Amino acid sequence: MLLGIDVGGTHTDAVALEERGGCMETAASCKVPTDHDDLLGSVTAALREVLRDVDPARAVALNLSTTLSTNAIVEGKVEDVGVLVSAGPGIDPHLFMPCRHFYALDGYVDHRGNEVRSLRGGQVREAVEACRKDGVRVFAAVGKFSTRHPRHERVMRNALCAVDGDEPCEAADFVTMGHELGGTLNFPRRVATAYYNCAVWRVFNEFAEAVKRSLDDLGLGHVRVNVLKADGGTMPLAESRRMPVQSIFSGPAASVMGIVALCDIVHDSVILDIGGTTTDIAVFADGAPLVEREGIDIGSLPTLVRALKVRSIGMGGDSAISVLADEVRVGPNRLGPSACHGGERPTLTDALNWVGESEVGDVEASRRALRDYAASHTMPAEVLAGRAMEYASRTIHRETRALVDEINAKPVYTIHELLEGKQVVPRKIYLMGGPAESMRSPLFERFKLSVEVPSDYAVANAIGAALTRTTWDLELFADTERNVMFIPSLSYRENIPSNYGLEQARRDAVNQLSMHLDAMGVKLDKDEAQITHASSFNMVKGFDMVGRNIRVRCQVRPGVTHRMGRG
Repeated sequence: MLLGIDVGGTHTDAVALEERGGCMETAASCKVPTDHDDLLGSVTAALREVLRDVDPARAVALNLSTTLSTNAIVEGKVEDVGVLVSAGPGIDPHLFMPCRHFYALDGYVDHRGNEVRSLRGGQVREAVEACRKDGVRVFAAVGKFSTRHPRHERVMRNALCAVDGDEPCEAADFVTMGHELGGTLNFPRRVATAYYNCAVWRVFNEFAEAVKRSLDDLGLGHVRVNVLKADGGTMPLAESRRMPVQSIFSGPAASVMGIVALCDIVHDSVILDIGGTTTDIAVFADGAPLVEREGIDIGSLPTLVRALKVRSIGMGGDSAISVLADEVRVGPNRLGPSACHGGERPTLTDALNWVGESEVGDVEASRRALRDYAASHTMPAEVLAGRAMEYASRTIHRETRALVDEINAKPVYTIHELLEGKQVVPRKIYLMGGPAESMRSPLFERFKLSVEVPSDYAVANAIGAALTRTTWDLELFADTERNVMFIPSLSYRENIPSNYGLEQARRDAVNQLSMHLDAMGVKLDKDEAQITHASSFNMVKGFDMVGRNIRVRCQVRPGVTHRMGRG
């Protein structure tokens, strides 16, 4: 039995899935209100409810999608970070400093990994001491070319840590080294990613520890726990505690993977996950989800966090109805629950109840709230409800068109490949989320496309979380002139012979990825590890070839471990 939990803005959804006849089926599901002041309480309540009618002993895995890291950043509830960088010539690192405790140190490593100028120990110690005086306990150490050689990042870390390993640090509780974030050469994105990884580290780890205790209390201590990543994959809980930045925007990823699990998509399509607070919009090209190839922006800073391409707008079932002059609007604010669930302000769900598209909660309470609010704006209640529904469908349609136009203005990257010259032309709409069935007709009228609402649409996010497989990627760099091979994200380095070639690099990349996942308790079939880039360039000095510069990227792509039954 697989468990999936999605902590959303309004509700926390949970499912228990069991394999029957070769497909997964829903054994139990539930929705509980999300308490943003106590996300752990929401997770625990959802677990208790979904396990009420199933045997907890049969559970083998729990996949969790949480808004914790995202909320911490949006709400400014992150801790101060000390950021130490070594950049060298060519770029002023102060142009992209993410925080006030930012120190650009002298010294640099070049693009081949050669140390051109060493760090000054006294300067490093001064920066560390200045942070300590301000109570800073988490640090990012980033060198411009650390993915070629992390020498300077390790010097910075050694100045912060009393010992190397898992023992407590002397000056720091946690250090993120930039080369651990992947092999891509993009210094500004690497600095921002390392900063955010530290900024949410403590709040995420406190949550992770509490989740473990809660599972023990529920008799689920034997269950393997994974956390959803923004790229539509999962990572083991232990790994997420080291890289919590990867859990940012995991909710929208659960939406996409839920549709992958529930539907057979083969054409260009639009996926709309209409929740209580927001609507997540995703686009599939030739049946495959799109990805943000370079990385997502978090706040105003571009990062290296790879993610599925999703746009979130402030439009959901609990979005409040307002009237400005004669214009009826819905959202982007949520001012409490819908009137049909005990709230005071009418919402989109209340409007859908009025026009007969749904019968959610106390329908008469919806009608009273709409009549009272409409009367205060000298408007018939039926006009208010109709215009609210029209505004919601029009807004979703407009934002979807804008997203498709944005996608078509650039090269199209799916989780599988680059689609050269592809123009996305959606042929079908897939709806999920609590109000999905109610919004089927309004959105069909607006898009003039076939609209499908899959079974289990109300908890599709949790299903996507439960069935998402573990993903990982790495980049291998080899320099046969210097006789060195390096995998930055694993901090792995070994000497190689001068005749080391591209095929050997391919094999080493797959083997290292498999061994790393195996060490995390993830069993991987070799055919699941795929080479997505492989290149070898001759290096010439004078008229002689002196070696080869080799780069290989290997990854396990996002996908689901099982398919849901279509019955």
